Amino acid sequence: MVRYTLVQSPEIILTVPGKDSNKAREKAMDKLMEIMEAGDLPTELEEGFGPQQLIEVKEPSMDTASGEDTIIEAVQLLSNLATLKLKVQDTRTEALEVRKLVDILFSDQSVSEEEISSLKEGFKVLKNFAQANLRYKDAREKAEQAREVLDKALKSPDN
Repeated sequence: MVRYTLVQSPEIILTVPGKDSNKAREKAMDKLMEIMEAGDLPTELEEGFGPQQLIEVKEPSMDTASGEDTIIEAVQLLSNLATLKLKVQDTRTEALEVRKLVDILFSDQSVSEEEISSLKEGFKVLKNFAQANLRYKDAREKAEQAREVLDKALKSPDN
C-alpha cells in the first residue's frame, strides 16, 4: 500500500494498493477526483494539478516492527551471500579450466568434434559461474549494510 497527500490539504490521505508508481498515482488521482466531486476537498486545486504533484506519505521507520523486519531482511541477505559464495567457489575451478580451452578457438591448431562438443558444454559452466559471480558481488555490496544492521542490533544497550 502507498499513501499520498496534497500540499494544499495534508489532512487528506489517499491510500492505494502497490508501490509508488505512475499507475498508483493515477489511482490516487481517481480517488482525489471522487473526493472533489463529493465536495469533501476543503481547498481548490490549481488548474493543471497532476499525479506527480501528489506527495508520498511514508511511515516512520523507527518502530519496533520495522526494526525487526530490517533485522530479518539483513539475515536473509547474509544467508543469500553465503549460498552464492559457495556456488562461486564450487564452479570457479571448473570455469577456469574451461576458460583455458577457449584459447583453442583462437589458435591455428585443428580441433576435433569431441573437443568442440566438450567446449560447448563448458560454456554452460562458464555462464553459470559468471552469473553467480556477478550475483555474489552484488549481494556482497548489499550484505555490507546488512552486517552493519546486525552489528547495531547486537550491541548491548550499555554501549
